[in-house]
This record gives sequence, C-alpha cells and structure tokens, in this order.
Amino acid sequence: MPATSQVTLLIGDQSDRPLDLIVVPYLAAEGGAKVVPGLVASLGGFEIPEFIGSDAIAPARFRGACAERLVLRQELGQPSVVALGVGSASPSWPDWAKAIASVVRENSAGVIRIALPIETSAIEAATLGAMLGSYRFSKRRETTSSETEIGLVVADGDIAIAEAAFTKGRAIAEAVASARDLINEPASSMTPSILAATLAANLEGARGVDVEIWDEAKIEQERLGGLLGVSRGSSQEPRLVIGSYRPEAATDETPHVVLVGKGVTFDSGGLSLKTAAGMTAMKTDMTGSAVVLSALGALDALGVKVKVTAIAPMTENMVNGSATKPGDVLTARNGLTMEVLNTDAEGRLILADALCLAEEMKPDVIVDVATLTGAAVVALGREIGAVMARPRSLAAEIIDAGANTCEAFWELPLWDGYEGHIDSDIADMKNTGAAGEAGTISAGLFLGRFVKETDWAHLDIAGPGRSERATGLISKGGTAFGLLTLLSYLRQLA
Repeated sequence: MPATSQVTLLIGDQSDRPLDLIVVPYLAAEGGAKVVPGLVASLGGFEIPEFIGSDAIAPARFRGACAERLVLRQELGQPSVVALGVGSASPSWPDWAKAIASVVRENSAGVIRIALPIETSAIEAATLGAMLGSYRFSKRRETTSSETEIGLVVADGDIAIAEAAFTKGRAIAEAVASARDLINEPASSMTPSILAATLAANLEGARGVDVEIWDEAKIEQERLGGLLGVSRGSSQEPRLVIGSYRPEAATDETPHVVLVGKGVTFDSGGLSLKTAAGMTAMKTDMTGSAVVLSALGALDALGVKVKVTAIAPMTENMVNGSATKPGDVLTARNGLTMEVLNTDAEGRLILADALCLAEEMKPDVIVDVATLTGAAVVALGREIGAVMARPRSLAAEIIDAGANTCEAFWELPLWDGYEGHIDSDIADMKNTGAAGEAGTISAGLFLGRFVKETDWAHLDIAGPGRSERATGLISKGGTAFGLLTLLSYLRQLA
C-alpha cells in the first residue's frame, strides 16, 4: 500500500480512545465564522460552537477562508481543537481537499478526528485531502515518527451517500499515491522492465482492467523506431505497456479515450549530455507513464462510463557506444522520419510511436501526458502545466477538469506559423525547434504530426511534475500531476 495515514469513515462521535486533535470546519460569515451545517453536535466530548464571534477570531485574523486555522482549545490532558476555514457559502471540492490536506500535513502524528457533513463533494475531497496530505515516501528512510490515524466523522443520516463518497475519494488518493511511489523510486530500481511489471501488478485485480506488456522483440516487430532509437544507449531493454479499461455496460458505441504517457525512467540526455545538476531529478521523467496507467485503477470505483486505454512507452536515455548520435534519423511506426539533432529531446521520439498506436485504435479522444520541455517551466513555472489541443475546446475541457481538482493548466497555441521550426533538411521533421524560441509549442507541433484525424490534447507537466516543497495536496518529490485532471475529465464523459 502507498505510504499514507490510516483514514477511516466514522458514524457519530465515537470517542472510545484518546484523541490528539479535533478539526471542525467553519465558513466565513458576517461578524465571525459559522460552523458548516450538518455536523455532529459534539466530538471527543467537545461541544462544537455554531458561531465564533469577531472578538474571538480577530486576534488570530481568522476569517474562515480556505485552509485558515484557529485554535479553539489547547489544554493539558485534552485533545486540541482547531477551527478549519473552508471558505464561504458553499465550499467547492478543491476548497475541501486543500483545507483538509493542509491541516493533516501540519499535524503528522497521533489520532485525529475531522467533522464533516454528509455531502458527496465534501467527503470525497476530504478523504483525498487526508490521504495525500499525509503521503510520505519514506521507504528508504529511518523514521521514528508515530503513525497518524485519521477519522472522518459524519452525523447519522444517509450513510450510503457518505460511504460511496468515501470509497471514491480513497480510490483517487490511492491512484495518486501509487503513482508517486513509482515516480519517487530511484531509477536503478525502477528500470523500464521493473516499471512495466510493477504497474501491471498494481493493476492486477482492478475491475474491468487488462494489461499487456511488449518486450523489445515485440517493439521491434511493431516498428516502434523512436522508442528503439532512444533505448539504444542503455543496457536496459525498453518496454511498452498497454492497459485497457472497459466498463461493464460498454458496447461498440461507447466513447473511447486513449491516454499516452512518457516513460523515460532515467534521462541522462544521451550524447547531448545533461549537466550534473540537470540529471538530479531525472528519475521522475517517467511521470507520464505512472499517471496514465495508475489512473486505470480508479476508474471502476468512480463509475467512469467510457472505454479508456493507456499506452506507455518506457526506456532509459543513456550513453554507450550504440547510442543514437546527433544527426541520426529514426523512423516512427507510421513511416515518418525524424532527424535527431538533440538526443536530450527524446520524449517526443518515444511518444511519436505511442501516438501512432493510439490513433490506429480510432478513439474519440487522445490525451498525452509528459514531463517534456524545460521551456514549459520557463513559460509557466513550477505550479502550472501547459496544454495544447486540437480542437481548442478540448483544451478548455482539460483546464476546467484541472480547476475542479486543484491542478492548474494554461493553454499554449499550436501555432501553424512555427511548423517550419521543426522542418528538417534530410527527414520529415527534426526533434528540435528554433533555438531559444517557443520550445514547448515546437514539441507540441512535433507530436501533432502523429495525430492527424483524432481530437487530441498534449499536457506538458515538466514544471509541476516535481515539487521541491510539500504544500496542501502536493508532496515533495514526484507529484503525479495531471492524474487528478484526467480522472475529473473522464468522469464527465458519458
């Protein structure tokens, strides 16, 4: 299981053991803050006040805004009680998720009880927030910290609603945490073959999901020249994983979405070698593959009604005597030739083959996810992902799906005027654009040449795919950014 705290759903005030922290959500209100309606009247022996006046909150400048906190009680021998702001009027899914994650992250030990209303969005998001707020990748660290036990407490009512929302929140959190575990693993113990086998094992038993793994011989047979070209410099064989989800009621008419994820398990840059500092985080260059395949495990629990296929090409980008050289030409599965002028622009080469496979399936939509370009970090920083799409309405859908689940995307144009940036003198295209100009867009245009007829979105998550600090839902290290967005997008499709 991923490294998150134990989170359970509790009905009523079950104070059968000593508590360390009680968390009560409040809304901003005129003259103070009011408790979220529908909570238990008391928790752990503490009578929950319905309203906190301005005289009590003014010294702490507590307004009930999302993730703000106010200590209501802190006495020796008694559990601490904290008022947690979740916004005003009707808190959104992101409000609940960020608020709960923030308070859990800063209280990482002991027995915690969090009061919640029986409301689908609140329980689902709070479950996710509690689990991801407590996520730690500590597999290789000696730790002396106590385990945290978190109980989400609802009043008597329609328990079926609460349990269904809790199950969905847990499924989403487990998918994200599982992906983060893979991303954070050292590259030497997460080679292409190990990554493929681990993902297959993680998905074993997932309802409606089947997984197929292609070895190097199969990849050669299927003419995946981009993937083979990148893998030549490594002693590790490449893999390609195809995972498929089919809902029970699926027919030939059921919409089909194909997800494609970049799986470079370590990127040295190849012969266009990165600097030492540039390599330190390159174990996370397989984030796209972890995201698209881990998403499959949550689809049944979320009631996704469309067919979903995930395709992930996996390789290392290393240096040996057989490595692809600048100036070499590779041939993708669809016959298009690619001049390799920079071996550190390898992600687009392996995605080219995967996108060919995706379009051959004749789906309704293709979405690829990749930690692709440093230019995306320059343009949008570390908190926002880039999205490019044909048609542009698909980009808007992705952006909305991300906004609904705490992930920010910004649209960049697939600008026709820059097509010349990737034209080659000796091949159909080259894998670099104009020096210092529109690098993220050039990469998107390159990929777009392999998706000719299908609606398609490209998500460049090079910035938010890794974080140097833990905050809210985001943990330090691999973030699995994009997974929440994909699940939100797929849930909206009928």
